[in-house]
Amino acid sequence: MRATWNGLERDAWMRLHRTAAAALQQDWAYGEAMGALGTECLRAWVDDGGEPVAAAQFLVRRIGGLLPVALCSHGPVWAAGTTPERQAEALRAIRASAPLRWPRALLFTPDAPLEACTGFARLRRVMTGHSTVRLDLTLAPDALRAAMHGKWRNRLAAAERSALKVARVGAKPAQYRWLLDHELAQRKRRGYIALPDGFVEAWQTAVGGAGGAGGTGGKAGRPAADRGEPVLTLRADLGRDAAAGMMFLVHGEAATYQIGWVGDAGRELGAHNLLLWHAMLELRERGVRTLDLGGVDTARGAGLARFKLGTGGEVVTLAGSYLGR
Repeated sequence: MRATWNGLERDAWMRLHRTAAAALQQDWAYGEAMGALGTECLRAWVDDGGEPVAAAQFLVRRIGGLLPVALCSHGPVWAAGTTPERQAEALRAIRASAPLRWPRALLFTPDAPLEACTGFARLRRVMTGHSTVRLDLTLAPDALRAAMHGKWRNRLAAAERSALKVARVGAKPAQYRWLLDHELAQRKRRGYIALPDGFVEAWQTAVGGAGGAGGTGGKAGRPAADRGEPVLTLRADLGRDAAAGMMFLVHGEAATYQIGWVGDAGRELGAHNLLLWHAMLELRERGVRTLDLGGVDTARGAGLARFKLGTGGEVVTLAGSYLGR
């Protein structure tokens, strides 16, 4: 089993990523976007006699300007059927060949619960994992709606009867900048940390869909979703004013909830319930299999956690972080 670093083929990487419906943090464009914003990115491709086994994308930060700490977030991405024994062998190949000087630290945060991570047994687990909510968009719309908690579904029904109107925002960065600005102000108010400002535009450029280039090569003039735009932004309007907005990043056959904002009137009318439902239906039509709503923290973000849990999605508690050298 051999690990090759950088100089890799994007197409092969993304074929494996799509098949696994893997996380945003392991998408090739995520590494490109973070690189454009100044973070070093390293990629390892593991094969066995030419057959792909794993892909692992690391972001590198240097403590004190010297000690490299490389984080493989929500990875590696495994080829279908990779056994725990072969996972352990692939991890050894990655650690043995990592192009970083000693001393160094390699951190893996697998995108799986603890019981599915026996291949990491020889690494030291240094942090417990967070929980996230994932929606299975392969279900029929009726089944998706039936899985919602009663209060969530009732709030959605009320929002559908309200004066709120949902519109898809254009794919050009200038057309969704208003939502990013609302989220930045919200971030400062509430004191939470998120991806750097400029990430969404850098991500869209890295995918190849900025301003309508078309992430999957569709024809100009068709709706953004049909062209495979990597950014889906929806807005709920009340009269002429925006009442709420939501943004999703599409990566292969999975999507991730990126940001959301809601004003007082939109909150009162259940605008986010309505926007998320519209997003579920649109992403499903695009062939997205899984929608990750992000972490749930019932202690510091009880209201947001209740909102995500109310969708009826599966709560997945990830294994945590493993330290390799």
